[in-house]
Parts: sequence; structure tokens; C-alpha cells
Amino acid sequence: MGIQIDVVRICGFRGISNIEVALPRVTVLLGQNNAGKTSVIKALQLALGDYSRYLSDEDFHIGEDEKRQESITVDLRLISIEGATRANEFSEDWQQELGDKIQAEADGRQFVAIRTKAMPDRVKGGYIIDRFHQDAWPERNDWQNTPVNNKNRLGKRLESIPFISIDAQRDIHNELKEKTSFVGRVLSSVEYDDNDVAELERMVAEINKEAIDKSEPLKQLKNHLDNLNQSFEGSGQTELTPFPKKIRDLSKRFSVHFGESDKNSFSMEYHGMGTRSWASMLTVKAFTELLAKNHEKEAKPFFPMLAAEEPEAHLHPNAQRTLFEQLQDNVGQVIISTHSPYLVGMSDLRNLRGLVRTTNSIQATQLIEGLDPEDINILQREIMRFRGELLFSKALILFEGVTEEQIIPAMFQAYFGNSSFSLGINCISVAGKNYPPFIKMALSFGVPVCIVSDNDGNTQSEIEAQIRKIKQNTSLELSSNEFYCSFLSQGNDIEAELVHVLTMRDEVIEALVKTETRGSENATYVGAKTTELKALSNDDLVERMRSSKASYAGFLADVIARNPNNRPVESLVPQAAIDVFKKLQEWQ
Repeated sequence: MGIQIDVVRICGFRGISNIEVALPRVTVLLGQNNAGKTSVIKALQLALGDYSRYLSDEDFHIGEDEKRQESITVDLRLISIEGATRANEFSEDWQQELGDKIQAEADGRQFVAIRTKAMPDRVKGGYIIDRFHQDAWPERNDWQNTPVNNKNRLGKRLESIPFISIDAQRDIHNELKEKTSFVGRVLSSVEYDDNDVAELERMVAEINKEAIDKSEPLKQLKNHLDNLNQSFEGSGQTELTPFPKKIRDLSKRFSVHFGESDKNSFSMEYHGMGTRSWASMLTVKAFTELLAKNHEKEAKPFFPMLAAEEPEAHLHPNAQRTLFEQLQDNVGQVIISTHSPYLVGMSDLRNLRGLVRTTNSIQATQLIEGLDPEDINILQREIMRFRGELLFSKALILFEGVTEEQIIPAMFQAYFGNSSFSLGINCISVAGKNYPPFIKMALSFGVPVCIVSDNDGNTQSEIEAQIRKIKQNTSLELSSNEFYCSFLSQGNDIEAELVHVLTMRDEVIEALVKTETRGSENATYVGAKTTELKALSNDDLVERMRSSKASYAGFLADVIARNPNNRPVESLVPQAAIDVFKKLQEWQ
């Protein structure tokens, strides 16, 4: 039986006005740049760790009135965990450790609530940091103004629940030189008994002697330095130590080498930032496990919170996945901020926490409740394995097939003058009419969704039924400020729309010629194919497009981008897509 911090509330810290984030054992924070991921981690560090020594005026939130707030408040709730579910009572060792801080809810389930309050010290300068255990876990509304009992003031941080931060700027080569780094702290904890020290120093002395005896330059150096005796009346003695003489000095020359074998390994300073960053994180993991063993020896409870900022930096995709597995296997609780779709794709969907910045605040998002196991399985299987990047989008444009996936980005560029990804918009094919998983996933995490849909057969009624079902069976409202669906002209799929409505016959023929001649530059061959295609009726041309499907779409995207016939943008883009583009402009 263990413990877990299951909720953190933050008020008045950096860009965060007021937020509550539910924390699973492994929490993955995601969001746009400047969305508040680092702020959540630093707020936790303020409550549990040593961030108070870094606190500055810039950490105090500036409100809508453009005034800096007078205080920062961080509330944490600790609960007892057995397996993956909440237990009623803390284990005996944690009861002894937490003592009178433990409170109980109406149903008898125990918890510990810790409040951290930071305020400027108007008299002495600097900041006042106070911590209290609370008699109750406040209701969500106006929680930050719930008074605390001064008798519950804590004299120090909870040493059994340390906060261990892995900064985004990490480099084991530099950390080897710092005593306060995690490497330095591991080395400082190295101890040998007296007999081992004597034996190790004897072995080092023998190695030093042999190193000098087998080196003519070192022997000459010793002979010359022995002349120091003349200055010290014959009482001095020179001793060369190529290797540290005292075991206590080993850490001063400690180094880490890495390579495919011991014959071709190199010092960390000669490796790239990916290897050095990864090694730094694994060093922290080693340090954490060392602390856990020490607490275990002393029969003391221990529950660290490890926070890693952008652990994927400098690492290739498979290395990112491997590192994620190593981090989530860490003892205690883990919180990771990331921009990596690979890490997001490996995460349990229920562990993802999105942060979304609005006009003057930051909101926390997570997967909506009420989804059954099959829903979650579909989301994990059909989206997260290959489409993790959608959760980093400012908005999504969804459509049926691979044809649209190639030509709509070109239409987007023609309309806006910028690529979709440069504006944070992802264009995604759902491979048919499989819209619900994408809608549920995106809107759960505050990513608005637009659909550009075909309108042949009963497509419109099918999709409208899907939308009604989502509204009925989930908490999603699909309001106009987060969801929009637009249909092509009645009876049309994308091919029919391009030819019959936009009259893009010439552009389509150019794309089909490229497709069917495989980009040949043989003028005779190209001319014959062009003549053949021009002889087709519009209906036959549409059927030819459908039969070649994805292969022509890439060439058509290029034609749209070049716009060789200088057509107005409105005649290159279906009205349904234009409506979606206008909606995106409203949302920006």
C-alpha cells in the first residue's frame, strides 16, 4: 500500500490564475508552447521542493486588472493507494509518518491536505513561504480563500515526499563538475569501511608506482622534483599520483564513458546532447533509487515525485519511447511535460493532462469521463498510435479520405497564404466516416474541430446522427465555438465537387496526366495522354479520378499550389472548405 498526490490546485502563479489538475501516478502534461506546463511543475516544486530559493516577482500572476497578485497558493491532496485504486486508510508506516496531518472525509477515507502560501516580505525583502496541513479539503469553488489554522503550520517540507526535478537544460558532462548535481550527490554518498579503504588505497598506490616506473617522462619528472629536498634540508619527499591517492578524492576525477564496447567508448564530453541528456536523467533515476533503498534500510516511508521537462529533447523516436518506459517505471510519482507525439502515443489516455491558454488564464483538460473500455481502446488504437500530434494542434480539420488529406492543405495555403501546420492546424483523414473518436479526443483536450465532409448518398444523415449520439452519450456540448461541420454540395464527393462545381477540369486533367504517365517528360506520350483525357466527359473524368484516387491527389495539390491558370482562390476551394476556413479565423 502506498500514497499518491491525486490533486494539485494552483492560484496566482505565473500565467495560472486558478487551476485544478488531477494527477495520476504517471502524469503526462501536454500543450502548446507557453501553455503552462512548466508552471505546473514549478508550482509543485514550490510546494514540495526547493523552488522557494528561486522565487521572484515574475512568479506572481498578473490579473485582468494588470496588477500583480499579492500571493501564490498551492494546495496538494495526498491519498492512500492500493494497486491502482484509492484505499480507505493510510498504511501503518505512513500513519506514523504523517501523524495528525491525516484527516478523513465523510465516508471515512483518509487524506492529507497541504497548503503552501508565498507572499512578498515587505519588511525584510524576499519572500515568506508558509506551509500548513489543512483540517479539510476545501470545496472547488473559492478554495484559495479558505482560511487555514495557524496551529497547523509546518516547520519544514515533507522529507519523505521529496520533489526531484529534471530540468529541460540538462547535461551530464556539466553535472559531473558540480557537487550539488544529482551525480555529485550520488558520489558524495559513496562509503567504504576502513578495511576496504586501506585495501583500495594500497591497490591504487601499486598502480601509481607501476605507472611511473613504466614511463620515462614520469620517472624524469620525479627525479627532478626530488631535488626539492635541497630546499627543505633533505626532509621533503616527492610523490607522483597519476591516479587519485585517496579514495575520498575519486569523485574529483570521476568520469563517465559510453560506447558500443569498452574499446571504443568515449567520455561524455565527446558525445552529442541526446546521449548526455539521457545519461543525466538516468543518473537522477539512480539517485532516486538510492534514496529509496536508504529509507528502506531505516524502515522509513518514502515517496518521491519526479518531474521531467521535455525528456524527449535531442533524442530520436525510439530513444524517446525507451526513455519514457524508464521514467514511468520510477519509484514514486512521475510527472512529465512533453511536446513529443511519440511519448503521448505511448501514454495511457487517462494519464494525459492538457493545458490550454485562454485570454488571461490557463485551463486543464483531460479525457472526458463516461467512455467505456471499447471507446478508450478505439482512441488508443486508431488515433494515439499514429496521430499523437493532433493533441498539440490549435485546431483540426477532419475529412473522409486520403485525397482530401493531400489537396486540402494546398487549398489552405492558397486561401491563407500560409501552410496549415505553420498556423498550428492539422488536416487529418479519418479513413471513412470514423469521426467520433477524433471528435471525442480533440474536444476532451480543448482542441477545436472542423469537418469538411462529402455529401454523396446518405453521408450527411450518417454524420449528423453521429454528432447527435456524441451529444447524448458524453459531456461534450459540441458548441459553435469548438465544433463546426460543413458539407460539400448535395450528392457530391470531393471528385464531383472539383469537376462539376469548381469546374477545375483543366487542373484535374494536368494532375491525371502526371499520374498516368508517372511524371514522364516525353512530350509525345504526355500529349497523347492529355488528348485522351480531354476527350472524356465530366462524368467520365470524375470516374477516372475516383479510380486513381490517392495517386492523382498529390499532383493536384501541386497544381493548386502553382495555380497555372491564375484562377481566383475562391474557384480553387470548395465552399464547404471556405466555410471551415472562415470558422477557423473566428476561433483564432
